[in-house]
Amino acid sequence: MTRSLRYQTLLLIFLAFFMASCGSRKATVRSANPASKIADAMAHLKSKPLYRFITDWTGVKYRLGGLDKAGIDCSGFALLLQKDIYGNNLPRRSRDQAERIKEKKLGQLNEGDLIFFSFGGREVDHVGVFLNDSFFVHASTTRGVIVDDLNLPVYQKAMVKAGSFKN
Repeated sequence: MTRSLRYQTLLLIFLAFFMASCGSRKATVRSANPASKIADAMAHLKSKPLYRFITDWTGVKYRLGGLDKAGIDCSGFALLLQKDIYGNNLPRRSRDQAERIKEKKLGQLNEGDLIFFSFGGREVDHVGVFLNDSFFVHASTTRGVIVDDLNLPVYQKAMVKAGSFKN
């Protein structure tokens, strides 16, 4: 093998290695850990009582009509959170809660505002509480009380209304 051919082969190997390593770094940056984003959202809550409330309820299983640590549904969770943290008395059902808000656009939401969804048709059938950035807390039917990302397509498609509670 000539010196020139050896040089070209080494250069190609180096370029291939360099391109592969750059590609893997970009993929790592783009796919940040969702758990770290949730932890960051929680760390940036303005209300420490809200932080404690969420951590105390995280993982409690979903139970339709539930209002305690044995199981809770989404509207019950929003009701208890709003009462304990903000002193608001919400109606029990999510569709009734949705009628009692001053509507806001997503970019105008503040910590503690309510977000309503319709997964089963046209009527509101789910509620969550906005935290910050794109994160909210709710009682998921499959995962219990959890912090989730509003940017997930399932929530983008189902979100119908958001805003602050009117006393």
